[in-house]
Amino acid sequence: METSEIIKKVRQIEIKARGLSSNIFAGQYHTAFKGRGMAFSEVREYQYGDDVRDIDWNVTARFNKPYVKVFEEERELTVMLLIDVSGSLDFGTRHQMKRDMVTEIAATLAFSAIQNNDKIGVVFFSDKIEKYIPPKKGRKHILYIIRELLDFHPDSRMTNIALAVEFLTGVAKRRCTAFLLSDFYTQDQFRQQLTIANRKHDVVAIQVYDKRAAELPNVGLMRVVDAETGIEQYVDTSSRKLRESYHKTWLLRQSDLNETFAKSNVDHVSIATDEDYVKSLLVLFKQRG
Repeated sequence: METSEIIKKVRQIEIKARGLSSNIFAGQYHTAFKGRGMAFSEVREYQYGDDVRDIDWNVTARFNKPYVKVFEEERELTVMLLIDVSGSLDFGTRHQMKRDMVTEIAATLAFSAIQNNDKIGVVFFSDKIEKYIPPKKGRKHILYIIRELLDFHPDSRMTNIALAVEFLTGVAKRRCTAFLLSDFYTQDQFRQQLTIANRKHDVVAIQVYDKRAAELPNVGLMRVVDAETGIEQYVDTSSRKLRESYHKTWLLRQSDLNETFAKSNVDHVSIATDEDYVKSLLVLFKQRG
């Protein structure tokens, strides 16, 4: 992509994402992802009913009567975007490519975070960690992230979600809210890593998919290429049995994916490329509010 083209596209995404995050998501984002951590605020005298685990023994010893630590909710968050940049995202038959939608959603979340005075960082992953951008604040940082989203060229076209989630657990020392954006077009199992990460952090999964991945059209002989492995094959889509088998495989995969999210206690949403992602995100936010 030419530099001038990138700048133009960054501007377009900034205008759209900034408008969405300030007008639509303003209160919803804050309510859904408010700080879950607790920060020490002050000490006060022990009162009946206080948790004895909160007693500050140093202050208690100094004044010869019990004092407890008072905590308040940390409002500032660190938000991490885990973004799948594997080959399967370069696909789209309706409205737009999966990668384009992932970029727009990521940009919207980034602007929502920044308006809430949160830090934001990014992990680009394929079957390896392609790039890590540490969390920071500010518009300049956001625009850098959007530029990377638009013009990032991964070394690999394969996917390893388990590795990305494991990396998050290792790199984010303090509790954060992490959005995992992918089509989840992968054979690897990542439930264990997701469960561990979600105990330490607040992980939210956003699946972006194309409806052609769910159902084959009846268009006769069709050449199909696996975007990650490059393997080509011809399939006869006029066969009803083949189309039904293809759809059944998709449903089974989605069922496994939903079970993975449920068992690891991770909130998730699935958005097709021809759907309004704003509505889907608002539903997700309201469920968490």
